[in-house]
Amino acid sequence: MAFFYLALAIIAEVVATSALKATHGFTRLVPSLIVIVGYTIAFYMLSLVLRTIPVGIAYAIWAGLGIVLVALVGVLVYGQRPDLPAVLGIGLIVAGVVVIQLFSRMSAH
Repeated sequence: MAFFYLALAIIAEVVATSALKATHGFTRLVPSLIVIVGYTIAFYMLSLVLRTIPVGIAYAIWAGLGIVLVALVGVLVYGQRPDLPAVLGIGLIVAGVVVIQLFSRMSAH
């Protein structure tokens, strides 16, 4: 169940982060509410995750997948095109999350 909660936390955080641009400095009501509700859900779900998954592991997965997904939203919604160094950096982040999940004994505690 912890990984389900983590997935929900990541999705809520990605939605909230992606909506930040549309708030125009929190001057637009609907995007601002999406940000507030999204982050509230994200942090609540993360608090449930931390009951069983170590904070370092949970945060590495959260941050790594969040970065990838927000970058994809940037491409699809805002037309932002990452250059080669950005793509390589994101790839390294994904590789780090995979290494942690596959090889770290810390994730088993």
